[in-house]
Amino acid sequence: MARWAPAKKDQLDALAAEILHNYGSGRAIVAIDGFDGGGKTHFADDLAAAITATGHSVFRASIDDFHRSRAERHARGADSAEGFYRDSFDYTTFRRVLIEPFKLGGSTAFVTAAFDHRRDAPMPSKWRTGPKDAILIVDGIFINRPELRGLWNYSVWLDVPREIAEQRMADRDGPEENAERYRGGQDLYLAEANPRAAAVAIIDNRDFEHPRRVFADAC
Repeated sequence: MARWAPAKKDQLDALAAEILHNYGSGRAIVAIDGFDGGGKTHFADDLAAAITATGHSVFRASIDDFHRSRAERHARGADSAEGFYRDSFDYTTFRRVLIEPFKLGGSTAFVTAAFDHRRDAPMPSKWRTGPKDAILIVDGIFINRPELRGLWNYSVWLDVPREIAEQRMADRDGPEENAERYRGGQDLYLAEANPRAAAVAIIDNRDFEHPRRVFADAC
């Protein structure tokens, strides 16, 4: 029997409505979590567009723009799974220039990107401001880890079988030389954070055009 597949727009509009029902005034932060290859960036962009269509102000950021330097990321070794999980991102800067000032609201300025990991160099700071009622959507791996979990007003876990996510990454970037580093880092995250259980909403995103909300007690 064919599984019901909702239209992408319908699912995104429903999620946007739920978020705005609970966080339509003041500042709120939404996290989009999942494996590499889970479709986080595209899903976050599409959700931002759905919320923007209602007339609400939305800002976008990615944890990918808050990497540490290559030397810091590989301090435990270029093939270290623990290094991938524990050393990839600069959470101190992430909080200081984005999360904390965004939550303050008012005229406080914030930065949505700080480091270009491809160039292995800091980005010029572009300070932004927004209205008192605004939502920030942040996508990235590992963002429901214990030390970040309290930052989010709402979080989404994109549920994608690992083999599909890895194939997407291979199609996009070519064969991965240090596959065990990334696979092992994801395993550490799953064991330490249980991000699927931490999320407010779980979205089956194996079909980009038909994301489907599922529930932990029925999966």
